Amino acid sequence: MTPDKTMNWEKLRHLFPFGSHLCREPMPEMSELKRDMENLKVHGFNLIKLQEHWMVNEPAEGQYNFSLLEELIDYAGKLDLAVYLGLTCQQAPFWLYQKHPDIRMVGKNGLPLSYLANSTLPSDGKPGPCPDHPAVKEAENRFIAKLVSTLGKYRNILVWNTWQEIGYWAEGITGQSVCYCQHTLNFFWQYLKEKYKDLDNLNRCWKTRYLDWPYISPSRAAGTYFEIQTLEWNYFIENVQIAACLKRRYQVIKENDPECRPVFAHKGTPSIGSAVDWTYARCQDFLGSSNYPAWTRSHPWDDGSPPAQEKPRKFYSLFSEMYDGCGLKFDYLRSCQVDGNPVWAAEFQGGPVVTGLHQGKIPSPQDIRRWVLSCLSTGVTGICFWVTRAEILPPEINGFGLLDSLGETTERFEEASRIGRALSQFANLFSQPNYPQAAVGILIDELNYQGCRLLDRAENHLVYAIRTWHRLLWGNNILVDFISLSHDQQKLSQYKTLILPFPFFLSEENGEMLTNYVQQGGHLISGPCPGRINEYGFCPRGEISRQASKLFGVSHESLTMVAEPGRNNRCSFPERTWGEYLQAEWLTGIGPLVGQRIWPYFYLETFLPKAAVPCLKYKKKIAGTVRKQGNGTAWLLGTMANYGVTAYRREENSAALLSILKRCGITPDYPGKLIRRRRIGRNQEAWFFINPGRKTIQEKVKISEWRKVETIFGEKIPVIHGWMMLKVRPLEVKVLILSR
Repeated sequence: MTPDKTMNWEKLRHLFPFGSHLCREPMPEMSELKRDMENLKVHGFNLIKLQEHWMVNEPAEGQYNFSLLEELIDYAGKLDLAVYLGLTCQQAPFWLYQKHPDIRMVGKNGLPLSYLANSTLPSDGKPGPCPDHPAVKEAENRFIAKLVSTLGKYRNILVWNTWQEIGYWAEGITGQSVCYCQHTLNFFWQYLKEKYKDLDNLNRCWKTRYLDWPYISPSRAAGTYFEIQTLEWNYFIENVQIAACLKRRYQVIKENDPECRPVFAHKGTPSIGSAVDWTYARCQDFLGSSNYPAWTRSHPWDDGSPPAQEKPRKFYSLFSEMYDGCGLKFDYLRSCQVDGNPVWAAEFQGGPVVTGLHQGKIPSPQDIRRWVLSCLSTGVTGICFWVTRAEILPPEINGFGLLDSLGETTERFEEASRIGRALSQFANLFSQPNYPQAAVGILIDELNYQGCRLLDRAENHLVYAIRTWHRLLWGNNILVDFISLSHDQQKLSQYKTLILPFPFFLSEENGEMLTNYVQQGGHLISGPCPGRINEYGFCPRGEISRQASKLFGVSHESLTMVAEPGRNNRCSFPERTWGEYLQAEWLTGIGPLVGQRIWPYFYLETFLPKAAVPCLKYKKKIAGTVRKQGNGTAWLLGTMANYGVTAYRREENSAALLSILKRCGITPDYPGKLIRRRRIGRNQEAWFFINPGRKTIQEKVKISEWRKVETIFGEKIPVIHGWMMLKVRPLEVKVLILSR
């Protein structure tokens, strides 16, 4: 969905929204909230987030009370604070359930869910009533229309958010996935009719004999098994059913907002491996994400990541917060937006993560600075901390706040304030979606993601394959985007090189699209098993899809599991019996990769070249090929070579992959040891220098075309004959502003 041309984007274009969520329901005293607003304004924040609560704002049908919100919005206006207004429609009022008992979502077991939230914790009211029920649609639309028409008169409202952390979270809250009610099933059958046109076609594709659409039922099995109807159901719930709800709310707001302000929603975290974020970004004006870098441990497959029962290690944990929690996450979120749209960290960790008795670490000023600047380096255009003052409800006891439960400041609050003031000086630079065009794209295929979810550990390998490719590129100063095969088809030709990390499920249509890309001069690099399963869940004869065989110029020869070093099972399965796993040994580069070698990970697939040139050998077998078509090339690697970037690290693997990229015309954006990322304005650029290592790096940086160089905090940098000396400490992010 593209933005309305009449939309009021001006504030978002020229103000870097740097704010904090004021509170959640139940609200503290009004005097405390106003005092906190004043404190935020004095400390350089320009935005507050307020969260409406349907249950509270319409306690009886048709009886609306927005007086508390109006008082806060009005007071924020007097302080010249913009307001980010979030809806909490899952927290539906009790009268709606009483009037329409059948609006409850139905679980996988066929029973209505009895859970009903009475406040925003633990889950913002999720899962809520079924949004496919006509009574829910009618009541929710009426409420949103009244809310927006009432509050829309306040011109300091900057943006509307229709869904805080999109999703139902039903399994975690109630133990049952949703929704299997008749209204949602009817919607599912409608989706299948539109996709397959008629039952004969569906039966032909699925190799089934359904006599009527209602015979098709998503699996109710307790475990996870691959069935095509389950794949279609999972796709439908995430990409169609939730999307329809987002679009409906968007439309109601647009019809009732006199200022036609931007509308967005945000995820709890981007779904690495899935294209669902692209879908949601097109259901409204843009998509945001929460960001709590200190909530999760480092990736368990990486070197340096301790087992779950062991104590986290300091350096690796801080690095993971910076890379996984910020860099990877927001590169993904930036990539899924429609070009030119904002990238918001809609909830940003401000205090300790607290869940019940589990008290998290209190973020240091260095943590806040590292997190914020790392996110900005990916292209983030707005940040809102969660929350201003410590939480008051038991599930998150005194957690998350920039401020403690008492007191007007903390060290982390002061650091956030310092950063906010600095950003406001360069708002025109940081508020714009101005990340430079990348030459490399990592391909995201929703079919592949949904299929891998239904096979034991396949999703883990897909996500890790994507992550390790990104890590290789990020760490070697090669700019990279993520590209959805179902949303970004027109953009493929913008990229010199596309990477297909683990194309286990591959449709003939997508295979043909990639063939056309290569024939038109693009370079494609693929991991093993392209099209081992097709779009309808069947294994093609020959163990490779017809189109993939044509694209890469090979036929499949063999596939074997490869043992991990030291009898470990970080990412592989325990052996059922002797002989399942090969003992790993180096794959030797030949032809275009002569002089290189690669250590195999997880799988070893070998090929019989037909129209391709061998580039990797395992003993006498071919484990990698390259096919030239016109000015393009299609590389096929028979192992997860990229795992060696982070797991049982092998510098040889990284060197070989970088060699392939160089042959595809890909070179680093910056030649130094530091990682550099840029934000490009009209007369200014922001250069982010990241030191991901354990030692301080000092290096000369060429800046001959720039007249003035200073840090984001205003410190002047001496320049001698067009060069400057830069010193960056371990895990530090240093930001320079260069002006012409």
